Amino acid sequence: MTNVAIVTGGSRGIGRATALKLAKIGYAVVVNYASNQSAADEVVGSIAAHGGKAVAVQGNVASEDDVRAIFAAADKLGPLKVLINNAGVMDRQNRLDEMSLERLKRLFDINILGAFLCAREAVRRMSLKHGGTGGVIINQSSAAAVLGAPALGVEYAASKGAMDVLTIGLSREVAAEGIRVNAVRPGIIDTEIHDSSGIKGRVQMMRDQIPMKREGKAEEVADVILWLCSEQSSYVTGAIVPVAGGRC
Repeated sequence: MTNVAIVTGGSRGIGRATALKLAKIGYAVVVNYASNQSAADEVVGSIAAHGGKAVAVQGNVASEDDVRAIFAAADKLGPLKVLINNAGVMDRQNRLDEMSLERLKRLFDINILGAFLCAREAVRRMSLKHGGTGGVIINQSSAAAVLGAPALGVEYAASKGAMDVLTIGLSREVAAEGIRVNAVRPGIIDTEIHDSSGIKGRVQMMRDQIPMKREGKAEEVADVILWLCSEQSSYVTGAIVPVAGGRC
């Protein structure tokens, strides 16, 4: 039976690159998306064109009902072995004293609550304690978790700090149950999320602050994620791997 991977926020950026690479090595992939169905369908179509299996599933990870539906779709494909907790949002550049409650709740609900709900459902399926056969959870952190993102979005940085804590705590909680939990900590990666900051050309503006003097590619982050999903990292859990060109 084909093993299954769920990639939340899998229609664009790092999620898209990861979904394509997981399908290439044999996983059936659930490509979750929030609203951009055409982008998700493109990912699924690309996977199918190369002989792989994938389905696009709409859902807001901040909704418990939607999360259950995402995992129910995965259950139909086979045993869940990989969860990529990638879904997340960034808002326009702002200081904390300019942020509304609505902004804070939306970001924390998606970036933190959504990751916790998805991890919960994954553990219920993967854990030896629950009759599963083990698996891997990869959380999406950010260099912002250690840099703080002052005057840009400290709430985003805080949400990624929560991913670090989730990774460390959950990895220890389920280590004896066949589940490895790790995270990647990307720096400046050339994806669409930077458009949300409202700063035109933000990626290019940041190059001089990166020791390697260039932004990263989504595929470079996806390659690290694939290693963390593989048997080559079988003794690695609770790790947070920087993929930031030295800026973290």
